[in-house]
Amino acid sequence: MESGRVPLARPAPVSLAEAFRFWLKLGFISFGGPTGQIAIMHQELVERRRWISENRFLHALNYCMVLPGPEAQQLATYIGWLMHRTWGGIVAGGLFVLPSVFILIALSWIYLAYGDVPLVAGIFYGIKPAVTAIVLVAAHRIGSRALKHPALWVIAAAAFVAIFALKVPFPAIVIAAGVLGYLGGRYAPRVFADSGGHGAATTGYGPALIDDAMPTPDHARFSWAKFWGFAATGLVLWAIVIGALAAAFGWDGTLTQMGWFFTKAALLTFGGAYAVLPYVYQGAVEHYGWLTGPQMIDGLALGETTPGPLIMVVAFVGFVGAWAKELFGTDSLALAGAAGAIVATYFTFLPSFIFIFMGAPFIETTHGNLRFSAPLTGITAAVVGVILNLALFFAWNVLWPQGAGGPFDWISAAIGLGAVLALFRFKAGIIPVVGACALVGLLVTIGKALF
Repeated sequence: MESGRVPLARPAPVSLAEAFRFWLKLGFISFGGPTGQIAIMHQELVERRRWISENRFLHALNYCMVLPGPEAQQLATYIGWLMHRTWGGIVAGGLFVLPSVFILIALSWIYLAYGDVPLVAGIFYGIKPAVTAIVLVAAHRIGSRALKHPALWVIAAAAFVAIFALKVPFPAIVIAAGVLGYLGGRYAPRVFADSGGHGAATTGYGPALIDDAMPTPDHARFSWAKFWGFAATGLVLWAIVIGALAAAFGWDGTLTQMGWFFTKAALLTFGGAYAVLPYVYQGAVEHYGWLTGPQMIDGLALGETTPGPLIMVVAFVGFVGAWAKELFGTDSLALAGAAGAIVATYFTFLPSFIFIFMGAPFIETTHGNLRFSAPLTGITAAVVGVILNLALFFAWNVLWPQGAGGPFDWISAAIGLGAVLALFRFKAGIIPVVGACALVGLLVTIGKALF
């Protein structure tokens, strides 16, 4: 979007009903994993609608990046809360998830009831290189905004080497980057004070509804009473449901164990969906036996190519696990699967809402305070390197689907290159690109079947 075309007038206030319509739309078009979803939100909320400034957006994103759980969904919850209080956060975060829950329940049922689905396979074939392109372009966009000093480039490069070559866990990278940011804020403040794209919201896109200079709204002010109130509410909401499951099915029942397992997954794994997936695989496949390894890979493909957070693969895991265990008998497999998907989703995402409502008011008090923002700036720089590693991981699996000894997939490479050119060179929208690539993949699959 050309900055010269953006009017200088501040946008009109946005009602909760108008925000509801936007968050509902976002829930259906949020493809591309966390980086693609964050790119969509940045394009819509910062550049096009100007509901929030660049700096406030990045400040919120930095906080969400250090939380356990899906950062894109948490960012939507944060912005919805900042705009329209607690209900705004519930609406934004809930609608970010609900469409993908219903879509994945339907696709999981098709997957189990009808086996291989050539139509879906063809669409996946085209979308996978598009997802790779989205991640590459997102790394470039975030890097161009965040890496304003050579020292931040060094942090990004070190994070890439650490996760790619040394296999350092993502939480360790986040902690190290935060420590470097803290030390940099004390001993080299100019490096970190000038790194967040300051001024971009006013010079690049025009004044925003929630701008850099806007005072913190009353509802966003921190208080210990609200902090502990939300903590208690979250604990009660968790205890009521896990208690009901234990009473109905016993503590060792499948649904109860799913609630307990996905609670741990939500609380103990940092770094977003890509960090939690190994933990989910180990527990769901190896420990509980809810599904097989190949089924887990198929579920990941569904999670990658449907709207919503990638961690929505937990809905697939819950569906397949409850179906396989025949919880409600052989005549109610679909009902059991739906129950498993809903339980997995509830316990995975409940902590994300509570983390935002508890911590976001404190984060708002740190806006513009270098002592708190410098560590987050360091983390943002490290995330650029981590995203680049993710792009290479996707590219490897897309271009060499059978591994290093297998053939190079020239068709996927061509689809991916076309997606990169469309996104980067011609500034095409993410959704049209994903749709076009899905169509190409479907046509290629049909052509292979016919000829």
